[in-house]
Amino acid sequence: MKLALFDDYRVGLVEGDSIYDVTDAVPNADLRPPVFVNTLIARWTELLPELRRARAGARAIPLANVQLLPPSPAPAQIIAAPANYHKHIAEMGALSVTPKGKTAREMGFFLKSPASLSGASRGIELPKGSSRRFDHESELAVIIGRTARNVRRADALDYVFGYTALIDVTMRIEPDGRSEERSMRKSFETFTPLGPWIVTADEVGDPGALHNQLFVNGEPRHDASTADLIVPVPELIELASSVVTLYPGDIIATGTPEGVGPIRPGDELLIRIERIGEMQLAVRETAEPLAFAFE
Repeated sequence: MKLALFDDYRVGLVEGDSIYDVTDAVPNADLRPPVFVNTLIARWTELLPELRRARAGARAIPLANVQLLPPSPAPAQIIAAPANYHKHIAEMGALSVTPKGKTAREMGFFLKSPASLSGASRGIELPKGSSRRFDHESELAVIIGRTARNVRRADALDYVFGYTALIDVTMRIEPDGRSEERSMRKSFETFTPLGPWIVTADEVGDPGALHNQLFVNGEPRHDASTADLIVPVPELIELASSVVTLYPGDIIATGTPEGVGPIRPGDELLIRIERIGEMQLAVRETAEPLAFAFE
């Protein structure tokens, strides 16, 4: 199944070019912030019969007529893997903040703010007037389905609810210039577009061989496979759950392949991941300059 959120946090099941509103079958769907999605994910098997009944009675709404929101909008944690493709490590050179020769296996993970999440319809907003470089990073995202603590990699995929696409937008540091913490540079509002929906794990199957592409204004930038992950999905879950408890709705960003490049206001991005789908995003500036200039 494909689970999406749309408009004013309505819950929908996506089929083809249509979405079916099943909100009435979801407990506490009026909660704000929308933590009800975490409960929906945690109780998915129990609630599935009601969701299917609601789908049977729902009318088809064209996807083009709705505003898509991040499908896991209120995770307790966004856990992200740095330096998880060898070719990406090589391409970053002096711009890398990861010590030379180190990978996600040695470095572990970093955190992004959940407030940086956005959906396909909002797009990406860069700080107005900033002279800094902002890059795209195309990634497979893992959505945790049940509470996970100290999980062995052999059992890790049993804890996955589904998968979606994620772009890890990053404000770059420059050699001998500003060197802000990684988590801050990646946590501006809208710097974690997620979506366009979650595809449940049973429909995706093996997450270790998915084609990942990203285009900017039709120009191919990323073109890789999750088969090339240095630390694959099961090991990422083992690592993260050894440090913290993972909860339903939590997001693990698996890392970006080679092809990173700058984005600017006016650009149009398209991320496409095999068995997930594709998400189009417009890049614009914030309506006003930020209080802190980021010059």
